[in-house]
Amino acid sequence: MIAKTIKDICLGESSSFSKTITEADVVLFAGVTGDMNPVHMNDVYAKTSMFKNRICHGGLVSALFSTVLGTSLPGVGTIYLSQESKFIKPVYLNDTITATVEVIEIIESKNRVVLKTTATNQNGDVVITGQALVMPPR
Repeated sequence: MIAKTIKDICLGESSSFSKTITEADVVLFAGVTGDMNPVHMNDVYAKTSMFKNRICHGGLVSALFSTVLGTSLPGVGTIYLSQESKFIKPVYLNDTITATVEVIEIIESKNRVVLKTTATNQNGDVVITGQALVMPPR
């Protein structure tokens, strides 16, 4: 794992993490959060939805940004201050998602970094876009 201070971070720098979202991930996330929406949990119900299949929780998918921020950019000791996300396309069970963060602003005087956040599926389709604000370790 990496721990970059504000002085180690460069504009345009990026890092990614990929994960295939499984049935177990969705069930565990539902158990932790209490979000048992049938579009996530019930095949029969999901087939009647606009998605035609079960979809993953948006919160589960966007949580992959936390993995990147806390392990590689900036890394260990990073404090996640805010996240703005726009959900573009659904994520289905067994999709492989790549969460990427890119440094777009460094506020050295406040020890803050603004990052563009993008999640794509195995086809390269953007599923989430947004922006994060973090405080890197000192």
